[in-house]
Amino acid sequence: MVMPQHCLSPVFGSSLWLASIALMVQPLMSSSAATYKRPVSGGTGQGFMDRTLILLDVNTRSPLKTLNENFLSLQLDPSIIKDGWLDFLSSKRLVTLARGLSPAYLRFGGKRTDFLQFHNLKNLAKSRGGPGPDYYLKNYEDDIVRSDIALDKQKGCKLANHPDIMLELQREKAAQMQLVLLKEQLSNIYSNITITARSLDKLYNFADCAGLHLIFGLNAFHRNPDNSWNGSRALGLLKYSAGKKYNLSWELGNEPNSYRAMVSRALNSSQLAQDYTQLRTLLQSVRYYSRANLYGPNIGRPRKNAILLLDGFMKNAGSAVDAVTWQHYYIDGRVAKVSDFMKTRLLDTLTEQITKVLKVVKTHAPGKKVWLGGVGPAWAGGTNNLSDTYAAGFLWLNTLGMSAMQGIDVVIRHSFFDYGYNHLVDQNFNPLPDYWLSLLFKRLVGPRVLAVHVAGLQRKPRPGRVIRDKLRIYAHCTSFQKLDPQGQALETFSIRVSQAEKIKLAGTLRNKTVHQYLLQPAGGEGLQAKSVLLNGEPLVMVDDETFPELKPRTLRAGRTIAMPPTAIGFYVIKNVNAYACRR
Repeated sequence: MVMPQHCLSPVFGSSLWLASIALMVQPLMSSSAATYKRPVSGGTGQGFMDRTLILLDVNTRSPLKTLNENFLSLQLDPSIIKDGWLDFLSSKRLVTLARGLSPAYLRFGGKRTDFLQFHNLKNLAKSRGGPGPDYYLKNYEDDIVRSDIALDKQKGCKLANHPDIMLELQREKAAQMQLVLLKEQLSNIYSNITITARSLDKLYNFADCAGLHLIFGLNAFHRNPDNSWNGSRALGLLKYSAGKKYNLSWELGNEPNSYRAMVSRALNSSQLAQDYTQLRTLLQSVRYYSRANLYGPNIGRPRKNAILLLDGFMKNAGSAVDAVTWQHYYIDGRVAKVSDFMKTRLLDTLTEQITKVLKVVKTHAPGKKVWLGGVGPAWAGGTNNLSDTYAAGFLWLNTLGMSAMQGIDVVIRHSFFDYGYNHLVDQNFNPLPDYWLSLLFKRLVGPRVLAVHVAGLQRKPRPGRVIRDKLRIYAHCTSFQKLDPQGQALETFSIRVSQAEKIKLAGTLRNKTVHQYLLQPAGGEGLQAKSVLLNGEPLVMVDDETFPELKPRTLRAGRTIAMPPTAIGFYVIKNVNAYACRR
């Protein structure tokens, strides 16, 4: 039985990229991580003959969509100023990890965007405050100042090797401040955050060193008595940044549909449109930013009120923004369970939300680019030992796959590194599972999206329903620059929420050599592991500036691809000579 097309597979050059994820079977969903046993990579364990056989072909004649080269992008929350981590963005290791995901946008924004106060001061060390014993004020803050002085003496990219004791003290400080930040998040009551000129310099240095384009979110809560936006403070930041010749793009505010709950002040679509029109005029008044990009309006989850706000905004100010932005978080981090991350109904919520947003944008501004301007596994800061583990990878790859298939131009992951539990890098500067998944995506998957054709063969009836409910397969051309300069390979990936499956390449893909990149959880934590294996080998940084070699496993031509349970797989299909992937 031939199923409707499922499209989203990155293809680089002449290769095809196929990524597949086999999620846990239903019995595993209800079992604990302690009873989880990692399946043998590509093995033929018990029940192999009972798997559904999936026949896979890809339309290589023309791409469905062509995405932004910065499709997978990153976010930093302004909370890194408050918990002190901004002072450590010059770390060689952090810069190396961020550079691994370039080219990308770096959005500096989040819930605390509208509480940022810019002051054109170089150093506020004496007034930093925050929880902690006296040595924070005496030794720790002095170390920060000395580090800043040393960085100022460097030319070009400013990088630092922070002493272990300094990092340990920072982790203690951040751990205490995280309690404050999470309390604000849960209560929806936030305190102001001061961003100094020095802080802005550090932020830009990080983005510039890592090859990321910085998008800065301006405070929309500076209002006049008539509720219009007051841009006087933003003008000071614009002038300072222009004087430093910082190449920036801009946003205004975050989730305007939630302002009533946050500050008891609602913002209707007409006023929101006026605010963005005013900001566009303000940018044009600063010569250096007269042609800078402006993105917005950054609505939250597109439910009824948010959609009405977006509709009115697009009607009155759709031309003011270079791309329309909105946000999506899958689940409430306060109540999430590991089994929730395996539910296909949860995965499907993203498709529904994308459809709503695209409908509004196409009505008022056909052809306008749409960005998923903030996305993560869970809201409310995420869930410890869940949204920062291997289990979150199913939601993340689903986000990348479905967004590309439906034409979302950029997806910004909240967050690269900060407080909470939705980040890609932990506070020991170690990459988490979603980081490695993102790195593989960046290395393998190109911007051209291809149509996938699948059919299911199995002993039991209803193969179509099995494919629709349990299996998503995406295909892209591979990366021209990094993997396939001649355009002769194809990349595919899929998400499997069921038992292990077999995939047989058909049509134009038949009898092609395949390079397999199979991710599985490492250690005994199962789905809640915070480290991963690639083709059975642990993925760890060699040192602060060196990534491990991402070696594929070569599958001989014509071999059936076996998808183990709880595995995330990327497959590069070689020598396809796809017309859609030619340069």
